[in-house]
Amino acid sequence: MKRMTAVLLVVLFNALAGPAAIEAQVWKKAKKTVEKAAEDEALKALDNAVRDGVRCVFDDLDCIEKAEKSGEPVVLTDDQGNVITDDEGQPITDPDKAADKAEVKPGEGVWSNYDFVAGDDVLFYEDYGKDNIGDFPRRLEFVRGNWEIVEWQGQRLLRNTGPRYATFKIVLSESLPEQFTIEFDAHFPHGNQRMGISTEPLPKAGMNHQPGNYFQVGQLGTGVVAGQEAEVEALKSTEGSIDEQLTPIRIMVDGRYAKVYVGERRVANVPNAQLNRSNEISFVNTYFADDENPMYLGSIRVAGGGKDLYDVLEAEGRVTTRGILFATNSDRIRPESTPTLKEIGEMLTDHADLWLSIEGHTDSDGDETYNQELSQRRAAAVKAYLVESFAIEENRLETAGFGESNPVADNSIPEGKQQNRRVELVKLDAASS
Repeated sequence: MKRMTAVLLVVLFNALAGPAAIEAQVWKKAKKTVEKAAEDEALKALDNAVRDGVRCVFDDLDCIEKAEKSGEPVVLTDDQGNVITDDEGQPITDPDKAADKAEVKPGEGVWSNYDFVAGDDVLFYEDYGKDNIGDFPRRLEFVRGNWEIVEWQGQRLLRNTGPRYATFKIVLSESLPEQFTIEFDAHFPHGNQRMGISTEPLPKAGMNHQPGNYFQVGQLGTGVVAGQEAEVEALKSTEGSIDEQLTPIRIMVDGRYAKVYVGERRVANVPNAQLNRSNEISFVNTYFADDENPMYLGSIRVAGGGKDLYDVLEAEGRVTTRGILFATNSDRIRPESTPTLKEIGEMLTDHADLWLSIEGHTDSDGDETYNQELSQRRAAAVKAYLVESFAIEENRLETAGFGESNPVADNSIPEGKQQNRRVELVKLDAASS
């Protein structure tokens, strides 16, 4: 009876509304259907383009050129791996137009409060570049599970297809110091997938037997979590990033203070973490992965650091920083450089008698003349940013580029190349400048 009454009410309303009102309702509904179909079609086209194309950061000209020569479609992204689209939601294929949409300067937008600073003393670096596709990386130590190097969207990644508690570890030449950072990229397509990172040897497979704290990364939660003898310290949802694309994960530890970042977001801020340090770092699939739902890891960087720039300058007359990052083969400063640039800018503001030479250095990859010119442009870009953002007088800053001519480490190993890519600040005598 109630259902019949409801039907009668609808009929009565339509009758009272009249033909014009009914026609308007039908047209509105039809319009929404067409718009939804168009939106679905646009999303489908975007999905196909991203799935079939090679991802290149919009100003990585080498990546773009290689993809074009191979005949593969290019998908342009920003620094965080987000596909750059036009107002209609379609991928932009013109690098210049993509730059207009994507370029974000340090300190702007979500990066204004970003405070991660990478360690300067590189203890380990691996990007799988010297291994064969399909192999397990030679510089990692296999423990358990199905791990292999794959080529995905123009870059090499480490793929895990299970089982639960699949594990590998990094063995360092020394124990982790009080201050250290761990950086890697991750993509976990399934929402339940999680990766545990332990800073001490594991008694056996799994994280449940870990007596101290460890890190957890995943769509359900990323943070510092406890082992058998303590409660959860911090846990916050990543709100949809790791399951959608390759996402930078950064961990920063100073004594008992630990912070975790997913992309530009800080997701854990823990002042009392119990992190036992050793020369082993274990990566453990704590839930599951299979052929249809593999887990992916990008390059891994482990470093010690945390020096106060001004203290080192006062004591030694120069200081090295690897916290200023540039786009590949470019002098464009990446937004992750915000904390280091802020420290330098505030140092110059607080010490008006401080004059600096900003020196750029590269590794030995590529042409020597090009590297020298690139390092000069990068030093000039740092000066320009400090002058513009912190109103530092131009005559207080000099620049120089040395390219690959002054290495501080062995360019034949990945860690050495990381050490050689740097910006040095040299204290000048104001009277002679």
